[in-house]
Amino acid sequence: MKEQIRKAEGKLGILTPGMGAVSTTFMAGVIAVNKGLAKPIGSVAQMGNIRLGKRTENRYPLIKDFVPLANLSDIVFGGWDLYEDNVYQAAMHAKVLDASLLQAIKPELEAIKPMKAVFDRTFVKNLDGTFVKTGATKWDLAKQVMDDIENFKEANDVNRVVVVWCGSTEIYFEPTATHATIESFEKGLKENAPDISPSMIYAYAAIKLGVPFANGAPNLTCDIPALVELSKQTNTPIAGKDFKTGQTLMKTILAPGLQARALGVSGWFSTNILGNRDGLVLDDPDNFKTKEVSKLGVLEDIFKPDTNPELYGDIYHKVRINFYPPHGDNKESWDNIDIFGWLGYKMQIKVNFLCRDSILAAPVVLDLALFVDLAKRANMSGIQEWLSFYLKSPQTAEGLRPEHDIFKQLIKMQNTLRHMMGEDLITHLGLDYYQDLVEVMS
Repeated sequence: MKEQIRKAEGKLGILTPGMGAVSTTFMAGVIAVNKGLAKPIGSVAQMGNIRLGKRTENRYPLIKDFVPLANLSDIVFGGWDLYEDNVYQAAMHAKVLDASLLQAIKPELEAIKPMKAVFDRTFVKNLDGTFVKTGATKWDLAKQVMDDIENFKEANDVNRVVVVWCGSTEIYFEPTATHATIESFEKGLKENAPDISPSMIYAYAAIKLGVPFANGAPNLTCDIPALVELSKQTNTPIAGKDFKTGQTLMKTILAPGLQARALGVSGWFSTNILGNRDGLVLDDPDNFKTKEVSKLGVLEDIFKPDTNPELYGDIYHKVRINFYPPHGDNKESWDNIDIFGWLGYKMQIKVNFLCRDSILAAPVVLDLALFVDLAKRANMSGIQEWLSFYLKSPQTAEGLRPEHDIFKQLIKMQNTLRHMMGEDLITHLGLDYYQDLVEVMS
């Protein structure tokens, strides 16, 4: 497979629908790294190591030195937003990064200006866009997005493009007949079907052009049969959904440890306060429902109550998110975990995580962009489940339960990279280090 991977030649364009706190923090961060002002901490693709071969070989290269990823200096940024602010203005408004850092890269940020966004307030009630596209039909809007992508490539002399959704969470709704096939979906675009959201329009436009698409929000987007089918037809990688940051990141770290030690869990209460645009959007019950569904599925899939009802059959799991403007992007979460151990004796774990939402999300955007670009060059089309490491609600093949355990997700991702590069997969069995034991067992 290694010989089939095309080189990362020329420039890589990364386009983000949504140029708010997450997107501007990501863009500013990469520019700061390229200027030697900071390090890409949190990016597994840039800072993480991968073991190759046996432990005795001591081969632990950086992932970026092992697989042919695009160079950070070859990245060109662009995107769409509801507001006309350039990235410098948007980043200053988001107040995630220090003004002194933004000032040091001000010319580069000011040069990145949004394209008009596809917007429908039906799907995000608490926002009111002022810089939006108009068209007679959703088909027209999809064509405009495709034109934007092609024009961006030409204007910036870009060889390849990926799209990563960094927009707000849309309202919750289930797949319908409109989403069943490419034909029904395209018919829906032309007839302004009410169950086609803005995020789906972006996803359709990208996938139709063969541009990899990753969904960083929990809304229904590229995880519908029509767009999965289209991704295979156009040989396009897709990934989703919902960037794994903050409280859910902690859950996918802690829950596997409790499950591994066969400790019971009777309750897990989670609450958050968040004051950025994401918090404002999630203050609407219909938008919160989308996020709630994404968050609630994590523990169920890790603990599998049906498989082990004595330990997890009566677990009570509650999630709350509250809009609190004074905190801005600094999300604070509290978890109360009621557990029980030997002979049923009760214990508690309490977690208070004071995190910076966009600081955790920015490297996830970078890694997803770099890896879906790699997947495209490796002729890997359709759902890229190996990228579930970065996502709260991983997209999988139909009928396949997602894997939420972050440690198993990391093994899956690393083994996929090893497979790509022709290295042996690592199972961590380790019996070959103990030849006498192997002989007894054979």
